[in-house]
Amino acid sequence: MTDLPTPLAQAPRRPDVHWWLSLGLAGIGLAVSTYLAWVKLTGNVASCGPVGDCESVNNSRYAEFAGVPIALLGALGYVAVLALLGAERRFPRLAESTRLALFGVSLIGTLYSAYLSYIEVAVLRAICPYCVISALAMTAILMVGILRLRLSDSDA
Repeated sequence: MTDLPTPLAQAPRRPDVHWWLSLGLAGIGLAVSTYLAWVKLTGNVASCGPVGDCESVNNSRYAEFAGVPIALLGALGYVAVLALLGAERRFPRLAESTRLALFGVSLIGTLYSAYLSYIEVAVLRAICPYCVISALAMTAILMVGILRLRLSDSDA
């Protein structure tokens, strides 16, 4: 008997490094935004150390939207990213749709982060390092998401 090559559908899946990278970035973003939401909701002082001015940023009028802390909205955005990444793994047939939804969520998050970064620099003249980390994480999720969409297009 001759050995037949394994069909592609049965070939072992290679680990999706980009998926894991997105998961890690979302975890970082969720941790940072959850911390800032906790600080805002409890009235505690954010520990920025010698870098930045978290208090000026977190106590500004821009730190809330309709009475909801911006950091809490950010945490919900990262939860949405994590849910989409989980759905992609749980429902492989919907992978393309979840990747596209992930692109949309991360695009909105990146644009809003850019606006908030502008507010920090131009209006408040204060930088919150945690906010910068969150903005960079969301932007990186967007860039990895674009790469994942392009790679899935080339696989089709």
